[in-house]
Amino acid sequence: MESRIEAADERHRRGYNCAQAVACTYADLVGVSEREAFCSTEGFGLGMGGMQGTCGALTGACYLAGLVASDPDAPAPGTKHETYALSREMLEGFLRQNGSVTCRELKGVGTDHGPLRPCPGCIADACSLVETVLFKDKFPNP
Repeated sequence: MESRIEAADERHRRGYNCAQAVACTYADLVGVSEREAFCSTEGFGLGMGGMQGTCGALTGACYLAGLVASDPDAPAPGTKHETYALSREMLEGFLRQNGSVTCRELKGVGTDHGPLRPCPGCIADACSLVETVLFKDKFPNP
């Protein structure tokens, strides 16, 4: 399967927030509609509503991790550790690549260092991690 990084970038250019761009691009691979992914991740954009929190592209990737690994047995959940491990692997990879996982720092708001990474780059990095961590059997090695 061909990388979907460009498709995520196109969604972002059309007005999807960073989380939506990532989550919607892979929605078909996790059994949800694009509409459901779009609505479910809307609040994750702009660093969870105001650049203070975790990068939206990364939270979109973690949303997908839950859909990949979770066993929806709500009375006795047993898959949290797997979901957390996948999310942690992506978070650590993103941090290594960009020096931060916080939207505010990535954009350089209120910092001395200026921007670390623009949104399209964050989306590309999150998508790359989704493809190599969550769907490594479906996408060629980068």
